[in-house]
Amino acid sequence: MKAEPKTVTVIGGGPAGLMAAQTLMDAGFSVDLFDTMPSVGRKFLLAGKGGLNLTHSEPLALFETRFSPAPQAQTALSPLLHDFGPEQIKDWAKSLGVDTFVGTSGRVFPIDMKAAPLLRAWLHRLRYPATGNGVRFHMRHRWTGWAQDGSLTFTTSTGDTKGEKTHRADAVVLALGGGSWARLGSDGAWVALLEQRGVPVQPLQPSNCGFEVGYVDATSGATATGWSDHFSTRFAGQPFKSVAIRFTDSLGQSFSRKGEFVATVDGVEGSLVYAASALLRDEITRSGSATFHLDLLPDKTFERVLAEVTHPRGSRSLSSHLKSRLNLDGIKSAILHELLSKDTMADLPQLAAAIKAVPIRVTAVRPIDEAISTAGGVPWAAMDAHAMLTSVPGVFCAGEMLDWEAPTGGYLMTASLASGRAAGLGVVGYLAG
Repeated sequence: MKAEPKTVTVIGGGPAGLMAAQTLMDAGFSVDLFDTMPSVGRKFLLAGKGGLNLTHSEPLALFETRFSPAPQAQTALSPLLHDFGPEQIKDWAKSLGVDTFVGTSGRVFPIDMKAAPLLRAWLHRLRYPATGNGVRFHMRHRWTGWAQDGSLTFTTSTGDTKGEKTHRADAVVLALGGGSWARLGSDGAWVALLEQRGVPVQPLQPSNCGFEVGYVDATSGATATGWSDHFSTRFAGQPFKSVAIRFTDSLGQSFSRKGEFVATVDGVEGSLVYAASALLRDEITRSGSATFHLDLLPDKTFERVLAEVTHPRGSRSLSSHLKSRLNLDGIKSAILHELLSKDTMADLPQLAAAIKAVPIRVTAVRPIDEAISTAGGVPWAAMDAHAMLTSVPGVFCAGEMLDWEAPTGGYLMTASLASGRAAGLGVVGYLAG
C-alpha cells in the first residue's frame, strides 16, 4: 500500500512562508498554510504599491554585506543567498510569466512594476501544480501555540469550526514576520509563544524607520523637539532631493551615501534615512541622541560652495543670492534658517561649511508599527544549519522573524525568499532523515 505523504504546516503567508510552501510542495509533501489575515501576501502587495522591488543587481559579494548584525547575519545568510539569490529570483519570477528589468538605481522590478500579477501567478501555481496536490490555504487562523499533545492550536473566525482549532503535522515552518505593520498581520505575537518553549528571542526594534528631531532653537537657545511650527507647516511631506548624509557613531562606525529623504511633521523619514536607520537607532539607545550631517550640495566641493557664497551679491537678499548662485531654495534653504543661528548665517565661511554639513539631531525612533521592517527576532544560534529550532525539533523558522535586518532596495525581499526556501529544504532533509 502506498504510504501517505508527510504533512507539513506553514504558518505565515508572506514571501518567506509562500516560498517555503512552494519548496515543500515541489518536494512532494502535503502542505497546509495558515495565516491570520483574510488573504495572503498583504505586506507583499503593499511593498509593490510604488513598484515591486524584488531584488538588487549589484554583485553578490557586495549584496551580502548589506545585512546586519554583522558578522552573524552575513555569515548565516551568505549560503542562502548563494543558493537562491538575485539571479535565481529573477529566474523564478520569469517562471511565473513575469519578466524583470534593472532600474537606474540597480534595483530589480517586474516589467509592469506591479506586485498583484506576480502574486496571482504564484498562488495559482501553489493551488494547482502540474503534478501532485496543491497547497491548502487556511485564512483567518491565528496561531496560539501548542496543545499538550504537541498539535498546533489556532483561533479561527471562519468555517465550521469557529473558535479553537488544533492541527497536527510532521513538521512546521514558522514565517510570521516581524513586528511592524500589525494591521497586515505582522504583530510580533509569536515572540511570547516561542519564549514559552525556551527559544531565545532578541527584542524586536524598528528598522528602515523614521526619527523625531530635537535641536537647540537658534533664537532662544532652548532645546526643542520637532521642527518649528513655521517649518513643519510649510515643509512637512516635502523631499530633500539630491543630498547626502554622513554619520559616524560613538563606536566609530560610519555611514555616507547620496539619495533623498522626506521631512515629516516632527522629523525625517525616507530611503536615505532608512539606510542609516540601524546606526542612528543604536546610537540613540546608547547616547540618547544621534547627529547626522546633511550635505545639501554633494556634487559641489566646499571650495566651490565657499566661492559662490562669498561672491559679491550687491543689493540682493541672502536667500536670493543662494538661489541664484547655488540653486538653493525651498526646503534646502529653509533648513538652513531652521537650524542655523543668525550669526552663523551672517558668517559666510561658516554658512558655506553648514551647506556642506547641516547638523540634524534625532532623539527618538518612530513607533515600531510605522517601520518598514524590524530588527531582532530568533537568533541564528537558536537554530541548526538547516533553520530548525534546536529546542523545538521539527519546527523551522524563516523570513523577517529571524534576527537580521537590511536596507530597502530588494534586500529584504531577497532574504525573505531565500530563507523561506532554506527552511523548506531543511524540512525535506529532516523528514527524509
